Amino acid sequence: MKKTVLFWILAFIITAGSAIFQRMTGPTYPKKGEITFEDKKIVYKLERSHVSTSNYVVELETGDPEIKAIVKWRKYKTLDEFYVAEMKGNKILKAEIPAQAPLEKVEYFIELSKAGNQAMIPDGKTIVMRFKGDVPPWVLIPHIIAMFLAMMLSTRTAFEGFAPVPNLKKYSIWTLAVLFIGGFPLGFAMNWYAFGQMWGGIPFGNDITDNKTLIAFVGWIVAYYMIKKNQMPKLFVILAALLMLIVYMIPHSV
Repeated sequence: MKKTVLFWILAFIITAGSAIFQRMTGPTYPKKGEITFEDKKIVYKLERSHVSTSNYVVELETGDPEIKAIVKWRKYKTLDEFYVAEMKGNKILKAEIPAQAPLEKVEYFIELSKAGNQAMIPDGKTIVMRFKGDVPPWVLIPHIIAMFLAMMLSTRTAFEGFAPVPNLKKYSIWTLAVLFIGGFPLGFAMNWYAFGQMWGGIPFGNDITDNKTLIAFVGWIVAYYMIKKNQMPKLFVILAALLMLIVYMIPHSV
């Protein structure tokens, strides 16, 4: 197998692995689990992100018509009393949490009861859910593709340093270009549709997702500069790629 093909395969594997890790560890990934209550195993999946254009429907299948359930919710980080919504239905119990404005958060949990016994889902803590605007596919899909293509190009550029005659300049330009398109014009559009603001990072705020993009972009600008100056270009390319991998491993939408 040629080194070029091997480098692309390794870059893809690392990118795919970071994407899966970021998705599964992020604060918007649904909370999944199971609980045994009154000899019934109840599997649940509770959302931690929802569009602000519709109520969030909480669903739960208990397998026992005698098990009753309610949803308790309130605005996040408040001392308000919990609102109570009774879960109704036959095989699948349902209750609604009213839609909130983009960036608003609520905390909620499910309370089960039967014959005087009670249980909480999830056990001992609440779920925090953030509301967001509905991002159109023509913005969302290109943004996701560009950001993970940039990650793959970044990793591929680092591997290029091990080639007999490395072409670091070409790959670093591709990385910078795709990262810029995905992180800035498309990123601005994502933020605008989801949260009503184009940029929440430095110097206007402390949004971690926006700041991650900025840090990775600056890292690659420095690497490109060192390539142009021919001052330890391989070292700076590897450092820029490692920096980008680190920021990509930070869960999205923290």
